[in-house]
Amino acid sequence: MARVTLQSIADRVGVSRMTVSNAFSRPDQLSAELRANILAVAAELGYTGPDPAARSLATGTSGAIGVLWTQPLRLALSDAVTARFLGAVADELSTDGLALTMLPPTVPAHDVAMDGAIAYSCASDAPPVEWLRRRGVPVVAVDMAGDDGVRVTIDDRGGARRAAAYLRGLGHGRVAILTPQPDGGRHRVGAERLAGWLDGLGGVKPVVSFVQVFGDNREAIIDLLQRHRPTAVLCVSDLVAAEVLAAAGELGLDVPGELSVVGFDDHPVAAGLGLTTVVQDPDAKGRAAAHALRQLLAHRIDPDTPEPADVELGVELVVRRSTGPAPDAG
Repeated sequence: MARVTLQSIADRVGVSRMTVSNAFSRPDQLSAELRANILAVAAELGYTGPDPAARSLATGTSGAIGVLWTQPLRLALSDAVTARFLGAVADELSTDGLALTMLPPTVPAHDVAMDGAIAYSCASDAPPVEWLRRRGVPVVAVDMAGDDGVRVTIDDRGGARRAAAYLRGLGHGRVAILTPQPDGGRHRVGAERLAGWLDGLGGVKPVVSFVQVFGDNREAIIDLLQRHRPTAVLCVSDLVAAEVLAAAGELGLDVPGELSVVGFDDHPVAAGLGLTTVVQDPDAKGRAAAHALRQLLAHRIDPDTPEPADVELGVELVVRRSTGPAPDAG
């Protein structure tokens, strides 16, 4: 039996070989009806698609986009905010026939074939990021510090500032902050949010306690609440804020009568807990990252194509039942 090729399918459908190729690798270039017809004929002839290795050799591309996150991937896949971001990236790039390749921190970034990469919330000097730079891979940095390359961020500092100013306006003078351990600005998000909280609190001097973004902080939070007796807590994420609410329940503290709690991100748990939080849109962030990478790839093919600009997405403060006037505000 003769081997089925793209040309075999093209001859049967009555289109060009390139049109058949686009049906597999660039579906956005065809109408849905024509693509369905081509795929049906291919299936009838027993053709499963172009050989990826051969296509890579012929085009000099892999058809894959790397996503680098230096935390364990089980955390990325279990965290709803990160999962929404990744889903938006995948949906946006799938229209170009591009697939996502997750890059675990244990797999050397120099060993994986990719046309471009999205580095997500990594330390600016992380070794995998350095390898991508050395390879000359087009990189979009999301929620990261540094001035080199293209960055997609949210207004972390502005959102934190509004949250802190809101608590100050409610009369809170004993405020605690729960944030990751400072690392010299290598991780942008924690540093920006801390700076924003300090801006918004003005003359109020907070107690700053360090927590793990992904981890069990129960003992540290209970110690903070018992030792310092804050009337309000600003948290680096909604998951940390949820831990504060649970600890307050254990200690018999009324929320918001005795303790106001503010999170960040608007994680799915936030609304159910009635948590006041700073809302970001991870879907918009994913789409912006994919669009910027698409522009970078186009610029690599045609240097006359404009390079993408940095993107900073807005955030907003949403007030729910976890915050109220300070108990000693009079």
